[in-house]
Amino acid sequence: MSSDLPRPRGSLTPDRPLDTLTWLRVGGPADWLFQPADTADLADFLAALDPGVPVFPMGVGSNLIVRDGGIRGVVIRLGRAFNTVEIEGEIVTAGAAALDAQVARRAAEAGLDLTFLRTIPGSIGGAVRMNAGCYGSYLADHLIDAEAVTRDGRITVLTPDDLAFAYRRTSLPADWVLTRARLHARPGDPDALHARMADQLARRDASQPTKERSAGSTFRNPAGFSSTGLADDSHDLKAWSLIDRAGLRGHSWGGAQMSEKHPNFLLNTGGATAAELEALGELVRRRVLEDSGHDLEWEVIRIGDPAPDEG
Repeated sequence: MSSDLPRPRGSLTPDRPLDTLTWLRVGGPADWLFQPADTADLADFLAALDPGVPVFPMGVGSNLIVRDGGIRGVVIRLGRAFNTVEIEGEIVTAGAAALDAQVARRAAEAGLDLTFLRTIPGSIGGAVRMNAGCYGSYLADHLIDAEAVTRDGRITVLTPDDLAFAYRRTSLPADWVLTRARLHARPGDPDALHARMADQLARRDASQPTKERSAGSTFRNPAGFSSTGLADDSHDLKAWSLIDRAGLRGHSWGGAQMSEKHPNFLLNTGGATAAELEALGELVRRRVLEDSGHDLEWEVIRIGDPAPDEG
């Protein structure tokens, strides 16, 4: 790839390995990793970047498999300039790089209820993009608006209608970069909110392999629909139960394994390649389809090229 790229104020690193930036610890290099200094730097860079160069916004890598051959183009990862959390009245303004857990804690300290975010891995940008949800609450229930930088460098404000929220997805173009979100939260007693989050963490740790290398839930639950018309994963049919019924709890492929503790968690048990993780996931999808007729959808994002020897 040509080195004739715009020169930003932020950091621009060629051939940056991405395995250390993903929770599964796999993945080849990005042609370029760009960490903008601020929103203006990001907008200027994208405006000047050749439109033919692919762009991939990357959060904290919590729900991501980067394939072993890496990513062609520019990977954009937001840093400290984008992780602020500000609270005014019942409105929480969070940078896209702010961790979901951090936002939940800060809101609770201010007596505002965003407790559903506490156990969701990742950052606010990813939570908006994926309409993250837990315990019957979704990001869509709280979003006032979000700021994004388009692929051609325009700074735009998006409403919930613009994002067209659905179950675990939005209509946001893949190469637009979210920079911040404004959320509305209802008041609550700080002590009660912190107690609720502690209970949520205890329940999560009891049922999920939180000490293992995973990317959270691997597959979306086959979704029903809530009274608002949004798909809802709170009904009884769960991806983990379909995987379990197909006899794949604990099933391994190389260094990849479906968790014994929670079979919808794909684990790197040590030394797994991205190809092994993805192959095991596809095996699970085939077996579940054969066993139950349900075609599981990946919740984990898979991106990049296979290693050259993988064809």
